[in-house]
Formats: sequence, C-alpha cells, structure tokens
Amino acid sequence: MTSVRTAGWGVCAVVVAGWLAVVEVFWLPLRIGGMPVPVSVLAAVVGNVLLVRVALRVSGSRVVAVLPAVVWLAVAVAAMGRRAEGDLVIVSNGLNLTFLALGVVAAALSVGLVLGEPRGRVSAAPAPSGSGSGGAR
Repeated sequence: MTSVRTAGWGVCAVVVAGWLAVVEVFWLPLRIGGMPVPVSVLAAVVGNVLLVRVALRVSGSRVVAVLPAVVWLAVAVAAMGRRAEGDLVIVSNGLNLTFLALGVVAAALSVGLVLGEPRGRVSAAPAPSGSGSGGAR
C-alpha cells in the first residue's frame, strides 16, 4: 500500500510542478508600464525550493522529491525551443536568463539538500543530542 501512496504523491508532485512551471514561463513577458516585472523569477526560486521540500515531507521518498525539479527543468527547456510555427516563449534577454539561471540553481540546491539528508529524516531540525536522562553526568 505504501508504494501506491508514494506513486500517488509522485503524480501530484509532477502535476503541480508542471502547472507551476508553465505559469512561470508565461509570466515572463509580464510588464507594467513597459517595465518587466520579475514575478516569474521569484516564483521559480520559491516554487522549486518549496515543491522539493514538500514532496519529500509528504511522500517520504527522495525519488518523489526530485520530480518537481526535473519537471520544472523539462518545461523550461521545452519553452526555449522554437515551435514549427516559429513561436518562441523564452527568448534570450536578461530577465529570461535570470529566470533560467536562478530556477536551475534553486532546484539543484534543493535536490542536493534532499539527497544529502540522512535516510529516514524528513525535517530540517537537528537530531537531539545527549543521553536523554535529563542531566549532565
């Protein structure tokens, strides 16, 4: 039953990460008064960090925790490719390159932290130390 539960969390992680990545990519051209608004950069960094951590916490599986970062990268790379009609979503300008760079760094750091955690530990709280007797001896 736990493998079914883990697979379910994996599907949820992929769907949420895919949806968020698509929304972030289409927020890239957002402008107010002609000035670019870097909402997608902030969403990429925060989303990649949080989704990886939440996926680990709810599923308890490192494989499931890595899925949001992989899906985000796949969507970002797909958006960089030119379609048959000639459309290009991510063009090479400063904001788009910042989006890609910070999004990849945030995803890589989050995955690195998740994979570096001791097995069975899902929280970032330090392990308790001491004898547990309540007093120093």
